[in-house]
Amino acid sequence: MRVLVVEDDQALAEVVAEGLRDQGMAVDLAHDGLVAAGLDLTPYDVVLLDRDLPGLHGDVLCRMIIERAGRPMVLMLTAAGAPGDRVSGLTLGADDYLGKPFHFPELVLRVRALARRRPDARPPVLRVGGIELDPVRRTAVRDGRHLALSVKEFAVLEALLGAHPGFLSAEALLERVWDEYADPFTNTVTVTVGRLRRKLGEPPIIATTPGIGYRIAGTD
Repeated sequence: MRVLVVEDDQALAEVVAEGLRDQGMAVDLAHDGLVAAGLDLTPYDVVLLDRDLPGLHGDVLCRMIIERAGRPMVLMLTAAGAPGDRVSGLTLGADDYLGKPFHFPELVLRVRALARRRPDARPPVLRVGGIELDPVRRTAVRDGRHLALSVKEFAVLEALLGAHPGFLSAEALLERVWDEYADPFTNTVTVTVGRLRRKLGEPPIIATTPGIGYRIAGTD
């Protein structure tokens, strides 16, 4: 899952981003409404949008986002938590609304719930070739055997299962699983896929085609 945090309070934005990354999400940051408006938002599943932004107000940015094809879901964040403010935010087209201060576990639950509501969202449980992955419960098994995966290994497996039967290039995995700070010239993807292969065990189920990428070789 990829999330964009648009928040002018840089300290808060960093805390939220690190917390979401610990949950296996790829997170990018924007501290200004104009900067966020200039981004390609189609790769994102959810945008956490502060309402009071410099450059371009969050209300205006929200309207711009909801008019785009293939748009992400919008969770509006604001220090104004009165019922009238909540109604106003939802009227603008935001998909959910959370007042500050908020409890981080609730934020995570709302982000995951919004991602599942996207029109093109994947099934709650992904099943291919004896593998079952539940993104909500954060569990993965193969042929009944629990897989003890790291956060990034889990996210790579989720991305590959979601793309089945197609391929995902190393660049696509970097975009979906990591974030803007990932170095595209490192072997991060190769190393993570290698660890994931070992944990999945035999027979091998992740196929690699040079110049194309990776895919799950199993059948539904």
